[in-house]
Amino acid sequence: MNGIGRRAFISLLAGAAAWPLAARAQQRTSKIPRIGIIDDAAIWDHFRQGLRELGYVEGQTVAFEYRSAEGKPDRLAAAANELVRVPVDVIVTYGTAATAAAKRATTAIPIVMVAIGDPVRSGLVASLARPGGNITGNTILGPEIAAKRLQLFKEVIPSISRLAFLWNPNNASHAAYLDEWKSAAPALGVKMLLVAVGGPDEFDSAFSAMMRERPDGFTMTADPMHQLHIDRIIDFLAKNRLPAMYQVRENVIAGAFMSYGASLPDLSRRGAAYVHRILQGAKPAELPVEQPVKFDLSINLKTARALGIEVPPMLLARADEVIE
Repeated sequence: MNGIGRRAFISLLAGAAAWPLAARAQQRTSKIPRIGIIDDAAIWDHFRQGLRELGYVEGQTVAFEYRSAEGKPDRLAAAANELVRVPVDVIVTYGTAATAAAKRATTAIPIVMVAIGDPVRSGLVASLARPGGNITGNTILGPEIAAKRLQLFKEVIPSISRLAFLWNPNNASHAAYLDEWKSAAPALGVKMLLVAVGGPDEFDSAFSAMMRERPDGFTMTADPMHQLHIDRIIDFLAKNRLPAMYQVRENVIAGAFMSYGASLPDLSRRGAAYVHRILQGAKPAELPVEQPVKFDLSINLKTARALGIEVPPMLLARADEVIE
């Protein structure tokens, strides 16, 4: 063995000695850890960046397996089952529907969920402090801030009285969203108009029915299936001059009016830390589900002007980001 070969061999032994027993067992069956991702999208760029910051190099110390489902329930199940058959070492999911599909597909492979609405109520984990089972990750804490989101919207447009709420009947977390909105709306003199869209082919009919109800405002969540079609949603609202409050900043960057919520890029990066700990031997059941502690207000003034809306200076001063 030449000098280079000896150094590589010694380096390999040193690296192997540092890994916990469980991780070494995984390496014996697959040369490098494989991470399964359902519906690759922009959010996963931040996840991959988080892994790189932790020292992972794609193709050398980690590999990715991607499966596409476009948020459709039947295809989510197929995508999750395919990742189990690979098999991957960890499945990472964005949103409740994909996480539920992964949970049904395996009770053995660790699952790291990112930006879940209500993981307890939707039956994904036993509790935030001790998830139990093979799932952990973080929550976007959407339902708990519905009242705050509506208050901010009313500060800009006090006359709002009929607010359309886009929800996904295939997303188990949306039951909590519905309860929060139904509780918050009457206290602020607002009637909720529920707009159910469970698949891409339902937008046109749902939006036509919505406009017949004459809403004067619109809101939605960060539901992954809806986010896959966010440009379509923003364009429709712009053409109909309907102001909207969103949950994630990225929608405002794309041309939406305003948003209030946790940072999706941050939640995605923090998901990488969970994967790292699991690959080092930690058990998902013992890793608490993380909740965001900061919520940002973003306002697109260009969109506001197009809608003929004058945003109060006091609210602009409080915003975390104002897009001119």
